[in-house]
Order: sequence, then structure tokens, then C-alpha cells
Amino acid sequence: MMAQPNLTKLLLAGVAMASVAGAAQAAPNAQLSLADNAPEGVQQDFRKWMAGERVLGRRDKCYGIALAGQNDCRAGAGTSCEGTSTVDFQGNAWTNTPRGVCEYVVTPHGPASKSELDRNNP
Repeated sequence: MMAQPNLTKLLLAGVAMASVAGAAQAAPNAQLSLADNAPEGVQQDFRKWMAGERVLGRRDKCYGIALAGQNDCRAGAGTSCEGTSTVDFQGNAWTNTPRGVCEYVVTPHGPASKSELDRNNP
């Protein structure tokens, strides 16, 4: 009978850890800005996201906006995924952004993209 409470505790701990791991996402960086023609709703979501607030709703994969080692995924051949980008604003590494924001994000190396970029790839 002692095994049942321990099993329950282990299962609950596993669920808690999985939910925390699933919430992890790369953060935006202070070098990102928004194009002047961004709609007000996009501007609001961008400000919330930049402030570290959770923005509800769907997300877009946004390429070329992460600093080295801060991407959410896809960083080219020979990489495993999250945190594997080696160059700032690496064009083949993406970060999740609130839906509709990526199209208006501007970096010091040019605009972001919802598809891979041919810039800053090692």
C-alpha cells in the first residue's frame, strides 16, 4: 500500500515538470524593434512580449531574431534545436513570436521572416 502514494507523487511531479518544460521559450532581445506601419494590435502584442508578459493565442515561428544561443529551434545542420544558434540574428534559427508580430519585427541586420533567411548562417 505504500507504493501507491509514492507512485501518485511521482506522476504528479512528472506532470508538473512537463508543463514547466513546455512553457519554456526564448525571450525577445532589446535589439528588436517594430516597423512603423505595424497595426496597433501588433504593437500591443509586441510590447507585451518584449516586457516578458505571456501573450495568449497562436504563435509564429520567426526567423532571424534570436541572439546566439537563445533560439527556440531550427539552427541548421549539426544542431539539436533549442539554444543551438551560434550567431546573433542567425537566419536559419527561429523564435516564437505572438501571431502577426513577426512580419513587422526589424533587427539590426534587417527584417525578420516567417521562413528561413540566407543571412548570418554559420
